[in-house]
Amino acid sequence: MTEVYVVGVDMIKFGRFPDRTVPSLGAEAALMALDDCGLTIQDMQALYCGNLGQASAMVGQRVLQEIGQTGIPVVNCANACATGATAFREGYMAIRAGQYDTVLAVGVEQMGKGLLGGGGGASGIPTEGLLGSGTMPSVFAHVGMEHSRKYGTTFEQFAKVSVKNHHHSTLNPKAMYQIETPLQEVMGAEMISYPNTKLMCSVNVDGSAAAVLMSEKKVKEKGLMSRAVRVRAAAMTSDPYTPRNLVMPDFNAVTRLAAKEAYEQAGVGPEDINLVELHDCFATAEIVHYENLGLCADGEAGRLIDSGETALGGRIPVNVSGGLLSKGHPLGATGIANIYEITTHLRGEAGARQVKGARLGLTHVVGMGSACAIHVLEKVN
Repeated sequence: MTEVYVVGVDMIKFGRFPDRTVPSLGAEAALMALDDCGLTIQDMQALYCGNLGQASAMVGQRVLQEIGQTGIPVVNCANACATGATAFREGYMAIRAGQYDTVLAVGVEQMGKGLLGGGGGASGIPTEGLLGSGTMPSVFAHVGMEHSRKYGTTFEQFAKVSVKNHHHSTLNPKAMYQIETPLQEVMGAEMISYPNTKLMCSVNVDGSAAAVLMSEKKVKEKGLMSRAVRVRAAAMTSDPYTPRNLVMPDFNAVTRLAAKEAYEQAGVGPEDINLVELHDCFATAEIVHYENLGLCADGEAGRLIDSGETALGGRIPVNVSGGLLSKGHPLGATGIANIYEITTHLRGEAGARQVKGARLGLTHVVGMGSACAIHVLEKVN
């Protein structure tokens, strides 16, 4: 099986674009990624498109209507917050299997303001669990409080995640928000669902990101190896059964399973990773994923955030992009936006937020506790 490389990648600046269409947003990122490697849509053999909000609208084909209809196969993916990462992985797997040499992966989402989840709709309020327990703030409040119950993690430690990621965002011109939020401001913000205040919740935004993937043979043929980044692992898991209350999603078991598979595929351990973009949809989520990804031992996540080890300049910088808390979380685009961030660092092109000497990076997204995707990327030159 061939090795697979990212040769082109980019993302638009996340924000709110009510006058734009989903295909036009996706097309913009696609053209940017193609420009990044000097290729055109005529060079692509397949398109993998991730979008959640318009999953039945054949978004991938509509993107091609914007940038060139060449007759290539299009696969549209919807997989909760792992949607973009799923599209990327499908493209990776097709090249890995020898089906194609060059493919385009696009993730795009246009989101309104307000609350995700709730589970109501036409079926009404779920009969299991308490009212509101299906909303995302409530789900991740539960995750945080369970960690506090086990290990004594404090409100202040959760809040420090937001302080760190908001600081990182000031170095990222493509983040939706680029503002400092001191600890007392984070802790004193409007309480959404304890322990997450408003400044500890991710931002619903519009956005798109795209990547061009290529086989090793084709990379060498095109002379693109100097900026190519190798995909060392592409792991995806669903929620394994565990003896627990099944009313609440389990974001831990699915991530630990994916992390185990990713490290085995890559032939590395968490101690070898130089930077991480993980799924900080809420501040509490980042804390638990430190442990789920093996960045520290169970019960040590609070100490890790206190020590500054996950900040830029620390032992294992996490969410140097600003994360979902500041960069924003357009569901279908997030997974590929994470790929963009890690690739930019491995190329040494991240500017003021550059993680020095980075050779291995990891991306992680998890959707509703039932879909987790982890990729390990490697600098080759």
